[in-house]
Parts: sequence; structure tokens; C-alpha cells
Amino acid sequence: MTILQLGGAVALLLFGLGQTRDGMTEAFGIRLRMALGVGTRTGPGAFLSGLVTTLGLQSSTATALLAASFAERGMIRGRMAQIILLGANLGTAMTAWLLSWGGVGALAPVLLLVGYVLGRRRGAVQTGIGRALIGLGLMLVSLELLDTAVAPLRDSAQLAAFLPMLDAAWPVALLMAAGVAFLCSSSLAAVLLVAQLSLPPGLAVVMVLGANLGGAVIPVLLTAGLGAAARRLTIGNLAIRLVGCLLALPLAAMIAALLQILPLPASGLAVKAHLVFNLALAFGIWPFVGLISRLLERWVEDEEQDPQLGPRWLEEDALQTPILALAGASREVLAVGDTIERMLNQTRLAFQQNDPAPLAEVAELENRVDRRQQEIKTYLSRLGSQATEDERRRAITILDYVINLEHVGDIIDKGLAPEVRKKVGLGLRFSTEGYQELDRMFVMTQENLRMAQTVFMTRDRETARRLVELKVEIRNVERQSAQRHLFRLREGLAASRETSSLHLDILRDLKRINAHVASVAHPILDEDGLLVESRLRGS
Repeated sequence: MTILQLGGAVALLLFGLGQTRDGMTEAFGIRLRMALGVGTRTGPGAFLSGLVTTLGLQSSTATALLAASFAERGMIRGRMAQIILLGANLGTAMTAWLLSWGGVGALAPVLLLVGYVLGRRRGAVQTGIGRALIGLGLMLVSLELLDTAVAPLRDSAQLAAFLPMLDAAWPVALLMAAGVAFLCSSSLAAVLLVAQLSLPPGLAVVMVLGANLGGAVIPVLLTAGLGAAARRLTIGNLAIRLVGCLLALPLAAMIAALLQILPLPASGLAVKAHLVFNLALAFGIWPFVGLISRLLERWVEDEEQDPQLGPRWLEEDALQTPILALAGASREVLAVGDTIERMLNQTRLAFQQNDPAPLAEVAELENRVDRRQQEIKTYLSRLGSQATEDERRRAITILDYVINLEHVGDIIDKGLAPEVRKKVGLGLRFSTEGYQELDRMFVMTQENLRMAQTVFMTRDRETARRLVELKVEIRNVERQSAQRHLFRLREGLAASRETSSLHLDILRDLKRINAHVASVAHPILDEDGLLVESRLRGS
């Protein structure tokens, strides 16, 4: 019965974590991704971005996967990505610290009630916040259940006999705790479980070290199939935690003695150890992050570029079977979208680093997009006469999307790239506020392109609706940025005056890109009658 109660409490804790993460993603997902993408200009900014994102998502693994996807797409440099994960690990430790405060469990009914009320309202933000509050309330309830479940274990004769053996074999205890964190897919859950047990001080510190190590294994496995940049990030995070554990393991008893006299307002040695370990690891490793990134670049080498530049899925034999031909054309269009994303990434990289070198690839990629777009149009024009009406409509949707992607390529090649090249060539510098506004627009555009690829592939109505909503948000961001730029001009800022036309041109081009990207959602929403032909208000 004790094992069942313990398992149920852990299951509720993990469920609450998932609800909180999913709710925050629903409510603030795009904003958290923007914070992670934009806040990496400096080391402290990257650290704070990782910390805030993890506090929002309640999962350092989720933050690691976000950072890995950004690193793979060239949106974050390797050094900054590692600093993000240092902040993410501290964010998990702070979550455990906050949850362990005495009396905080009394807030659970209030959180559940408010979350339920908000969850019944319309709107993604309110629903998401409600879901997150319910998840947080369930986490607090689960901690009470954990305390009740482990109460019999504290007085158990079997546990009293087992703990001295485990305390005499710290490496085994370390691996055992790492296994628990791995099975729970959460170092936070493992630490909170350890915090409920009555363990010898040194053993409690060792178990916390193991929980940190096990939590770093999961992102490595989840990014195993991604590019070298993503794998470097998670492997580096695992290596950093492993080194920290190996250094701290022999000193666990001394660390426990010091932590017991530390005036930290948190209940339990395990929570203190978790917080202090991640603080010490962050600031101890920070000066060596650049060296670690260079070593990882040598160890995990970039994949060779695929020399196959022509279409791979436009098979002649499939033309007589329309469903196969459409599937092949769709895969080819997704590849075109990936090429467009690469063009956008390289342009933003040149913008960030004030270096025209990444732009050299943009013109070549644009030629590839033009060539593939023409090949797809020609291929679909030869679709067999036996195609049904639905299949012909799908072919038109594919053509519309690839034409819009080709327009995006033109905007990047003939608009954004020359604008960034002009910025670099003339040595122009945006004001700090202006730079941050433009970089935010870049990140939003990159994320919307990824969402458009998902909409094209899945034809999910809710994702399509969100994409159109983000198009409106982009338009508002562009207008607000232009207004703030004009205010800076009136204040006489030299940087704003020198870059005035450039600032507005980049804003305009990014807005145009988003308009083309969002068009993939229109046929899906139009089928359900969710679009109107005109935005003019009726008389």
C-alpha cells in the first residue's frame, strides 16, 4: 500500500508538472520562445532567459529542447546556448525551493479554484493560465500526498537497515537517484521525492547530485536525431553536470554540514543542496563555457551538406496516382520551406554579428528555391486526369504555398539581405531599443515560418487559427516599433537618425514575409467559414 501511495503521489506530481508546462506554453509559448531567442545577445541575458523560461515552463528539459532547436537553426551561438541551460538548471532548483516553503500547500485549493474558473473562459491566454494554475495546485497537493506516503518509511526497520549500506556506497546512491530522475523524466520530481525521505545528510546530497545527473540524460536522448549544434548543447550540459557531480561527490559530507548552517529559508537539506549545487555550477562553469563550446565543436562535428540539390520526391511514376504525386510534392514544398528558413537564419546571423559573410549563402539558396518552385509547378501541372476534385484543390493549395515561399525568398534576397549588407558596409549602428525591436521581429518571423510548415503538413485548424492571429500580432508589433522609432527621432537620437530608413525597411520586409507565410492557413480556415472576404466594417 505504501508503494502504491508513493507511486500515485509521484504520478500526480508529474501530471501537475505537465499541466503547468502545457498551460504556460498555450498562454505564453510564443512569448517564451521570443524571450529565449532575443535574450541571447549577452551572457547575463542568456542566463536570465533560461531562468525565466524554465520558471514559466516548470521544466529545464523543455527549455533545453527549445534552446537545442534554436541552436540547430543557427539562432543561438553554442556558447550562449550553454549559458541558457545554466540558467535553466537554476530555474528548476528555484522551483523546488519555492514549492518547499512552509505553508505554501495551503494555496492549493485557491490555485485549483482560480485555475478552473479561468480555464472555462474563452481565449488561449486565459485558458492556458487556468491550466497552469491547476497544474501548480496539483503539484502542491502531490507534495502533501508524498509526505503522507513516505511517513511509514521514515519509521521502517527495513529502511533503517538499508540506509547505512547505501550511505556506505555513494556511487551506487548517485546512480540510483539518476535512475529515478530518468524514469520520472524530471530532476525536479526526483529532488522533491528525496526531500521527503529521512536520509543521512551526506547521502541526501549525493542523491540530489544523482537527480541532477539523471535529469541531464533525457535531453541528450531527445536530441539524438537532431543536428550537430543541438546535440552539442545537450551533450555539453550532461558533461557539465557530470563534472560537477564528480567534484562534489567526495565532499558530500562536508557540503551537507555547511548547508545545514546555511540561513536559507527552505525546508529540507535536499532542496538547499539542489539550489546551491546549481548556483555553484552556473558561476563556476560560466568562465569556461567558451572553451567547452570549442571542445564540443571538435568532438561533435557538423554533418556534411547534402550535395543533392534537385528535387528528391517528384517521381514521374507517381503522376498517374494523384495521391502519391501530391504527397511527393508536399514533401518537396516542405524542403523549400526549410531552405527559406535557412535563408532567414543566415540573414539574422549577419544582422546580429554585423558580418556580411553569412549573406553569401543567401543568393545561392534563393536560386535553389526558384528552381524547385518551378519544378513543383511543372510537376503538378502534369497531374493525371483521374485526379478527384479534392485532389485538384489540394494541388492548388500546394501551389499557393510554394509560390508564397518563393515570394518570401525574393524578399529576403532582394530586400532584407541588401539592407543588412548596407548596415554592415556603412558601419551603421541601431539604438539599443531599435536593435532589440528588429531582432524580436526576426525571431517572431522565424517561429511563424516553423508554424506555417506545421500547418501545411498537418492542416490542423487550431494551429492555423493561431498562425493568423500571430499575423495580426506581427502587424501590431511592426506598427508599434515604427511609432517608437519616430519618437526616438524626435528625441534626437543620432543612432536612430542614421538608421531611420533602414529600420523601417527591415520592419516592412519582415511584416511582408509574415503575411506570405500566414497565407497557408487561409484555405484551412476558409473551409470552415472562419474567414471573411473583407475586413471593412459593414455600414
